[in-house]
Amino acid sequence: MPIHPLAGKKAPESMLVNVPELVSSYYTDEPKGPVAFGTSGHRGSSFEGTFNEHHIASISQAICDYRKMKAIQGPLFLGFDTHALSSPAFRTALEVFAGNDVETIIHKGDEFTPTPVISFLILEYNRKGQGGFADGVVITPSHNSPKDGGFKYNPPHGGPADVDVTRWIEDRANELMKGRNKGIHIKGLPYEKARNATTTHEQDFIGPFVEALSGVVDMDAIRSHGIRIGADPMGGAGVHFWGRIAERYGLNIEVVNGNVDPTFRFMTVDSDGVIRMDCSSPHAMAGLIAMAGMFDIAWGNDPDFDRHGIVCPDGLMKPNHYLSVAIWYLIQNRPMWEKEISIGKTLVSSSMIDRVVNGLGKRLYETPVGFKWFVHGLRDGSVAFGGEESAGASFLRMDGSVWTTDKDGFCMSLLSAEILAKTGKTPSELYREKLVPQFGDPFYERADGPVTDRQKSVLKDLKPGSIKASSLAGIPIDKVMTKAPGNDESIGGVKVILKDGSWLAIRPSGTEPKMKIYVESFGGKDLWQRIYDEAVPFIFGG
Repeated sequence: MPIHPLAGKKAPESMLVNVPELVSSYYTDEPKGPVAFGTSGHRGSSFEGTFNEHHIASISQAICDYRKMKAIQGPLFLGFDTHALSSPAFRTALEVFAGNDVETIIHKGDEFTPTPVISFLILEYNRKGQGGFADGVVITPSHNSPKDGGFKYNPPHGGPADVDVTRWIEDRANELMKGRNKGIHIKGLPYEKARNATTTHEQDFIGPFVEALSGVVDMDAIRSHGIRIGADPMGGAGVHFWGRIAERYGLNIEVVNGNVDPTFRFMTVDSDGVIRMDCSSPHAMAGLIAMAGMFDIAWGNDPDFDRHGIVCPDGLMKPNHYLSVAIWYLIQNRPMWEKEISIGKTLVSSSMIDRVVNGLGKRLYETPVGFKWFVHGLRDGSVAFGGEESAGASFLRMDGSVWTTDKDGFCMSLLSAEILAKTGKTPSELYREKLVPQFGDPFYERADGPVTDRQKSVLKDLKPGSIKASSLAGIPIDKVMTKAPGNDESIGGVKVILKDGSWLAIRPSGTEPKMKIYVESFGGKDLWQRIYDEAVPFIFGG
C-alpha cells in the first residue's frame, strides 16, 4: 500500500483536531447513526454524529437495565482515557449511573484509567467476595485518531463483553435513542449532583495495580540487572503509572514523553497520513525508535494501554515476532503453570506461534479476532496466554491464577525487560537466534483496503465449500476455514491455508469501514506478494 508523505513525521498544525468544536458537537449535534458495538465496544466521532451525548446516555442506561436484569449489584468501575471525547462521555455516563443508583467507583483525582486496570479491579473485587458482583466501563477508542470516542463494557468476568451481551446492550440503547423523541426519558442527575451522590466513590486505582504486578512479572530480575528502560505512554491513560512502578520496584525507567494533549500533537503520523496512536506501527512509533540506542529495551503503549510496542536497539519488533518470543519464554519460565494449559491466539496471528506451541508440547487454542474469546480460559487458568496479532495480549500470574481478562500493555511491556534480564538477549535477538533456525522465517503483513456491501455479504455467507479453486499462487490449498478451530465460532470471513504453511485471511474490520487482508508466506516476500495480488479476485471473483 502507498505510504503517505507525512508518515513518520510530526503532525502539522493543520492536521490537529479542533478540540472545542469536537466537544461542542458532542453536546449539540443530533445523532446521525445508531449505537453499534464492534469488536471493542461502540466507537465513532461527534463530528460524524456517531458518538455524542445521546449515544452515551443511551448506552449507559442500557447497561443499567442490563445490570438490573442480571442482578449485578456490586460496584461499577468507571474509567476513561486521554481522548478529547472521553471526558465528556465520562460525565454523561456518571450522570446516568448516579441517576440509576448504581454504585460507581472512579479513579481518585480524575486520573485516567487504562483498560487492564479496570479488568484487574473487577476481578480483585469479585475474588474477595465483598458483596455482589462488580463490572466496569472503559471510555476509550483505543489507538484510534484524536477525533474519535469509544465506550466499552466489561461484565463481572472482567474482560470484553461477549456478542450476546453487546447485542442486548446495543439493541436496548437504540430503543432508548428512538424513544427520546416519544417521551421516554433516561434517568440521570446533573453532573455535580452525580459526582457528589452517595453512590459515587473515589479510589486510587494505581496503587493496588502496581503492587500486584510483582506476581506477574519478575521485577527483582529487572531491577538486579539494571535494565535501562525507555517508556513512551504516547499521551495515554498510563502516563502516571510508570513513575509509580519505577519507584515501587526500583526500576530504571525513563518516561520519554509525559505529555497529555487531546490533539496528540506530539505524535508522528501513521502510514496513511492519519494521527493514530498505534504502538505496532513503525511510523507512529518513529520518535521512540529514534531513541532506541539510549536504552536496553523500550516500549510504547496506546491510549488505553491494552497494547504494546517493543523497541529493541535494532528497532521496533513486529507484533507477531514478540508474541512468539513471549510465548516461547513463558512456557519455559513459569514452572507453577499447569502442564495441561493452552496458548490462545487469533487465527490471523502468525503460524510461527503454532510452531512454537507445538514444539514445546502445549495445546493451541485458536479463535476468531477479538480478545473476548480468551476471557473464560484466562479466568479459570486453562488458557495461560491470550494474544492478538494487533499487539494485544495478557497472561496468567506466576502462580497460574488470573491476572487480567482484558489485554494488558503493562505486563507485556515489562515482560520484555524480564526476558532480557533472564536470558541476556533482547526479544529481537531471541527471535532471530532461537526461533527462526528451529521454526522457519515467515513473512507476514496485513493490508487494509475499502470494502463494499457486496463483499461484506459474500464474506458473511462464505462456507468452506464456496471456494472451488484447488490452488492459490501456484500452491495447493490444504484447508479452507470460516470457523475457528479452537471454539468453532465464525471468523466473519475466510482463512485459506496452503500446503507449504503459507496462508491468506480476509475479514471486514469490526471497528472501521474497511477490509483487512492478512497474508503470511513461508516462501519469502515474493510469494507473499503473489498471494496478496490474487487474494481479492480469488475470494470475490472478477
